Amino acid sequence: MTINKDTIIGSILDVAPDTAPFFLEMGMHCLGCPSARGETIEQACMVHGVNADELVAKINAFLENK
Repeated sequence: MTINKDTIIGSILDVAPDTAPFFLEMGMHCLGCPSARGETIEQACMVHGVNADELVAKINAFLENK
């Protein structure tokens, strides 16, 4: 799976639950709530003050090395 800024967080977690630490690390501790799971990477990053491009790159690199 390759993600981008428009990928829904819930979709990522459904396919690769081991990516949860990336979201927790940025301060997104509500991964189980419906609104968080329905956000895109870009939306979550805006709320939490994180660079979306950097997070996407980190997660994609992690997924490629699995």
